[in-house]
Amino acid sequence: MTVPLVSVLLPVYNAEPYLAAALESILKQDYRRLEIIAIDDGSRDRSLEIMRRYQQADDRITIVSRENRGLIATLNEGLTLAKGDLIARMDADDISYPSRLSRQVSLFQRQPELALCGSGIDTLLGDRIIRGTPNPIYQPASLRALSKFFTIFIHSTVVFNRRVIPQDMLTYDAHYVHAEDFDLFRRVAERFPAVMIDEALIAYRIHGNSVTNTHKRQMRRTHLRIVAENLEREELCDGPSALNDIGLAVTSETIGRAAACILSLEAGVSALPAETRAGYEEGALNFFYFLYQLVSDERRPELTHEFLTQTRKWGLIRRRERYGLIAGARVPWCSRMTLAASSRLDAVSRYLQSVPATSVLPQQGMR
Repeated sequence: MTVPLVSVLLPVYNAEPYLAAALESILKQDYRRLEIIAIDDGSRDRSLEIMRRYQQADDRITIVSRENRGLIATLNEGLTLAKGDLIARMDADDISYPSRLSRQVSLFQRQPELALCGSGIDTLLGDRIIRGTPNPIYQPASLRALSKFFTIFIHSTVVFNRRVIPQDMLTYDAHYVHAEDFDLFRRVAERFPAVMIDEALIAYRIHGNSVTNTHKRQMRRTHLRIVAENLEREELCDGPSALNDIGLAVTSETIGRAAACILSLEAGVSALPAETRAGYEEGALNFFYFLYQLVSDERRPELTHEFLTQTRKWGLIRRRERYGLIAGARVPWCSRMTLAASSRLDAVSRYLQSVPATSVLPQQGMR
C-alpha cells in the first residue's frame, strides 16, 4: 500500500513562547513521511530564528518568511506550496501527540472516499491539562447537519484529502475572517464524507494571546453570518438576518428577534425527516448555547434573563446560573456577584479535573 506524503501546514505569527513545542511534536510523530510548510507571517519576535534552528536539524521543514498578510492569506499560500495528497493543519501554540498523524493516515487508507478528518482534544491551560472526553453527537451521519451550526473540528486537528476535495474548494475564503475554518468545513461536509476520531490527538492551548481570545467579537459576528446563510439557504427558519443584528449589538430588540429565530428554527427542525432530524437538533441546541454565551458576556443580567425568557430555555442552564439571573432581573448587582462566584467555582472545578501537563506531554529537546 502506498505510504502517502502528509504536508503539515503551520502558520506562525509571534509564536515564540510555544513554537518549539509545536514543531517538536510534529517532528516526533511516529508517522515519518511528512513535510512541514512553516510560514512566518511577519513575526516580530524570535519565531523565525526558532524555525531555522529546527530546519538545520531536520530538512523536512520548509520555511517561508515575509511581511504580514494575515492568517487566511498564509493558509492559502501553504495550500499552494504543499505537495502531499493529505494536508494536516497545525497551530504554532498547540501540541500534537506522537500517534496523531499515523492514526489519521490509517483512517484515510481504510476510507479513501473520506475528505476530512478531525479529532478530539485535551485542553492545555498553563502547566495543567484537562483530558477530553468523547462526545456522542459526532456521528458520521450527523456531521453535515452539525456543520451548519458550528465549527465541527478544532482547526489544528484537521487533515484534508486532496484526492477527494476539488482544488477550487480547498481554499479559505477571505470574506469569513476569523471563522474561515467554519466556512471551509461546512462547504466540504456539504458534499463529501467527514469523520471525527473521538479521542484527543492534540493538546489545544488556551492563552490570552490566541486568535480565539484576541478576536472573539469579530469571530462571533462572522460565525453568526455563516449560520444565517445556512439557515436561509435551507429555509429552516424565519428571519435569519436577526442573527447578524445581534452580532452587531445585544439589545432588547435584537434579543427579541434572535429569540424568534431560535423558536422558528426549532419548528423547522421538528418537521425534518426522522433520519436527518437528530443532527439538526444537536446543531440547533449547540447554537442556542452559542447565543446564550454571547448575551451573557455582555454582563447585563437583565438581557440574559430576557433572552432565556423569550427562547423558553430556562431549563437548559445550570441551577446556580438560573438563581443568579432570576435575582438579577430586579437587582443586577446581586446577579453579577452570584455569576462571579459561579465563575470562580468553575475555575476550581477545572483545576480539580486537570492533571499536570508533564504527565501527558512528551518532553522537549531543542529550544
